[in-house]
Amino acid sequence: MYLERYSVRIYELSFAFIVISLWTAERVFNMKLMHTKLPEFLEKMRVASEESSNPKPIKIRGLENLTSAKMQSLRTGRIEHAVREMTMKDGVERIEFQVIPRVPETMHTVIIKGVDKDGKAKSAILEVLNILHPTEEAYLLDCDDIEDRRPGIGRH
Repeated sequence: MYLERYSVRIYELSFAFIVISLWTAERVFNMKLMHTKLPEFLEKMRVASEESSNPKPIKIRGLENLTSAKMQSLRTGRIEHAVREMTMKDGVERIEFQVIPRVPETMHTVIIKGVDKDGKAKSAILEVLNILHPTEEAYLLDCDDIEDRRPGIGRH
């Protein structure tokens, strides 16, 4: 009786380990599918605008200071579709693509680093800086047709 319970318990633990291993591997794989790297994101927006059935030039602003980033793939697809949709609207000559913070006050770390003549960091000071960004209204003053597709804050 004891041995039967023991072997059943080992079987349960082995099965649980296999399930957890598969779940972890699936999450790692899905993480790659869930994010779009910055260069891919920029290329997708360019293609959506300039290679659509009604091509328009696109100017992307707000991402110039990023050297690397990952964007949500689901949002990337939605934005790509919105860019393509905008190229089809009557009277549109070009696409202006502006990325701004959703929350207008952002907190940033400032790194002040002293570097010697060999390029080696000798000393560093960390500070904090709050930046107040203009909100979307500043960019949309002259626009009458605005369709807000954003989910509520915290529901993205």
